[in-house]
Amino acid sequence: MTPTLVPHHPARDWAEIQERMLVPLYEAVYDRVGVGARSRLLGLGSGTGLALLMAAARGARVAGVDRDHARVELARERLPEDVPVAKDAADVPAGDLPYDVITAFHATDGLLPELAALTRTAQSDAVVVLAGWGPPERCATEPVLRVADRLADRAPSVRADLDGLVAGSGLRPAGSGRVACPFGYADGASAVRGLLSTGAFDEAVRATELSQVEKEIEEALAPYVRADGTVWMPNVFRYVLARVP
Repeated sequence: MTPTLVPHHPARDWAEIQERMLVPLYEAVYDRVGVGARSRLLGLGSGTGLALLMAAARGARVAGVDRDHARVELARERLPEDVPVAKDAADVPAGDLPYDVITAFHATDGLLPELAALTRTAQSDAVVVLAGWGPPERCATEPVLRVADRLADRAPSVRADLDGLVAGSGLRPAGSGRVACPFGYADGASAVRGLLSTGAFDEAVRATELSQVEKEIEEALAPYVRADGTVWMPNVFRYVLARVP
């Protein structure tokens, strides 16, 4: 696999390489929840705005929150001017209607305080969607993610306890589902840049050199490189649905 030589711009790499891999998840959730012209949706961890764009295309009124400043700035470039996106939910204008759909497509266990606070102000019976990695045996990316944990010298930390988040936030469970989200890349360099843009390797990069992290990702990707140089990794993501009491 050819080493990565292109300078890293994580937010732009997320927007241009990685974010589209989750389109099947966004579509499946929006279909199941019935996102449409009457929906008012708040996206937590809304990234560079693709999921918000897809909801807006269905007629929903949308707003987003993401702690990454660079992703927020890119989202503002991509989204219509009347779509609010901020680093903190408190900075998103409340508008004249409460949210009836709250999504966290990249849920982490650290989301609990923010989620609990938001659901207290959401519309009663609003739908909350939390999503994350599916079973390890159904995710080809799992060995690559273990590289991040080993280099950062930490316990496995990527998988959020989605059901625990629902219970801890005082929400009512309302179902779950799984969606195939294969990761496909034009070449090994794109795969490395895309995976680095997820944030899963940030701690590993701080603990060692970027070049070492790249090298070990490339080695872990080797079984998924096809004869033509493309990279294909079948994955399954899981989502849970809950209701605000």
